[in-house]
Amino acid sequence: MIAASDFNITKIERSKLNDINLENIPFGKYFSDYMLEVDYEDGEWKTPEIKPYQPLLMDPSLAAIHYGQSIFEGVKAYKNPAGEPFIFRAYDNFRRFNISAQRMEMPVVPEHIFMDGLKLLIKMDSNWIPSQAEHSLYIRPFMFSTDEAIGVKPSEKYKFMIILSPTGPYYSTPMRIYVEEQYVRAAPGGVGYAKAAGNYGAAMFATAEAKRKGYDQVLWTDALEHKYVQECGTMNVFFIIGNTAITPGLEEGTILGGVTRDSVIVLLKEMGLTLEERSLSLDEVMEAYKAGTLKEVFGTGTAATISLIKELRYKDFVMEFDVTQWKTAPEIKERLDAIRYGKREDTHGWMVKV
Repeated sequence: MIAASDFNITKIERSKLNDINLENIPFGKYFSDYMLEVDYEDGEWKTPEIKPYQPLLMDPSLAAIHYGQSIFEGVKAYKNPAGEPFIFRAYDNFRRFNISAQRMEMPVVPEHIFMDGLKLLIKMDSNWIPSQAEHSLYIRPFMFSTDEAIGVKPSEKYKFMIILSPTGPYYSTPMRIYVEEQYVRAAPGGVGYAKAAGNYGAAMFATAEAKRKGYDQVLWTDALEHKYVQECGTMNVFFIIGNTAITPGLEEGTILGGVTRDSVIVLLKEMGLTLEERSLSLDEVMEAYKAGTLKEVFGTGTAATISLIKELRYKDFVMEFDVTQWKTAPEIKERLDAIRYGKREDTHGWMVKV
């Protein structure tokens, strides 16, 4: 680990925390005192800075604005009962960040900048980690191209940053989901497996259409036949059919390999369920629902953690679920929360101490 002296640090005069109540705080509205910023120029990363959170000054010709070379990650930090800060599976997010960078023809961020900078930043802003249940410190590492020129080509300059946001629950109630059959989130050979900003921008119209119909989110289907399950909004999705948990596989490159998804897979196996990562058609889902073997449907993600789905509409067929009777998803959430908040032994080495 590099020392704090390897970072240029500018201290704040007064913490914004004096003016903010961290109880029942909404997702992504408030940001902590500090941020990390480092530039990539002339083929190398410059000295990282940790400075007071502040606006950026950008040229109108900034390449990221015009051509979309922009990626990000979502990570969370928690406090254990002793008040010590820990980050959940940060090294997995670090690795996935660089997978996204390579796909978008961007420079790889070195571990000493990403991980050591992240730890130092959280150490400086540790008072911003809420202590209430269902709350955490959301961490947003991101990188974008910073060439100041118009021209379709990979940028020669980039900026990597990390900002922090104390947050409460993302989805506080079970969701109603509309199966999307017209618009596409990702196709084989595309960037669906990367956490690229454009993936989210392209999803907004279909999501807004679903909300206009009274639904909370969309369940994306495959680009070719619109009959196979992909992601649910910004989350991975799991179906419990009988004693088997099924989630779409990653081999086509159309689905983000979620860190929470991977954690859920591990815990489901520990709970004794059979786990299948494979193609799952909506016809199979409907048949299981009609047969009474479709027990639970839930989404997983860093922001949402575990989000219950109480209704799923496919064409004119509506599947409704009594989430109060569910056992698997609530137990997964309880186990994950217990590990994250330091109330259960972390036998997987998921929690990274700051």
